[in-house]
Amino acid sequence: MQASASTSRQIFAYLLFVLLFSSFFYFLIIRAKQVDAGGGYYAFGLDWCPALAAFATLKLNGRSLSELSWRWPSKTYAVMSWFIPLFYAGVTYAIVWISGVGGFPNPDTVKHWVMNMGGAMPPAVAVLLYVLLAGTFGVVRSMSSALGEEIGWRGFLVPELAERVGFTATALITGVIWSLWHYPILIFADFNAGTKTWYAAMCFTVTLVAISFVFAWMRLKSGSLWTGAILHASHNLFVGVVFTPLTADRGKTAWYIEEFGAVIPLVTIGFATYFWGRRKELSAADGAIEGQELVTFPASTDSSRHIVP
Repeated sequence: MQASASTSRQIFAYLLFVLLFSSFFYFLIIRAKQVDAGGGYYAFGLDWCPALAAFATLKLNGRSLSELSWRWPSKTYAVMSWFIPLFYAGVTYAIVWISGVGGFPNPDTVKHWVMNMGGAMPPAVAVLLYVLLAGTFGVVRSMSSALGEEIGWRGFLVPELAERVGFTATALITGVIWSLWHYPILIFADFNAGTKTWYAAMCFTVTLVAISFVFAWMRLKSGSLWTGAILHASHNLFVGVVFTPLTADRGKTAWYIEEFGAVIPLVTIGFATYFWGRRKELSAADGAIEGQELVTFPASTDSSRHIVP
């Protein structure tokens, strides 16, 4: 009971720190009414507030930063983390393009990419080269902001919750918190695709709760917070930088694309169901076993915290 109460207090302290640190950047972004204001540094600072909150919580409780599980995942989980967002984003936009609610390709984007690539190559080659570079080096660059969130959400919060409530509740809770954390800039700034705020918030919340099942499973199974960072960076890159710009507006397209539209929530629910069905694979060394009482032991030399039934 003492360990359980201590975990609850630390989770509460963590969430208070997140709110405290984030409020400064909320104010700046909302005042400007643009997420990209301040040269993008306001948003970048906001992205790192979950990490700062994790550091502060660990420090306050005399714990080591090594408990965040910094070790690099195995090749299998690293590749999976890169590929999964590409897979569900590809399915989403294939549905959008085939159904006709969005066009493919967007001629303005193709023209822009051709110019960026030097303007002296066929459009198809320029697009392919851009996508290849974005999907590799672009993901690495995207991780600079994604890591700030993932140190907090998956590095700290997921294993802390898993000790108490098991995989399903952990994924649901982190997904809801992750969504709500974005609400101030979604409601009061321009963090949406241009649809009604209530609609964007609903689609966004469903998407983040759904992919939280993927993120949490990968974090607990791999024992590494880097799976979350790769997943997050890959998601942002393929959805926001590759597939959305390649989609031509057909009038109501914004209501179907990105995390603020109707298609990606439905697709990611399928992915959430798949990983939820594999929750029993999470062993004592990986994370929480669903539906069983959890007992924690002191941290060992391994960077992950051990949880056994």
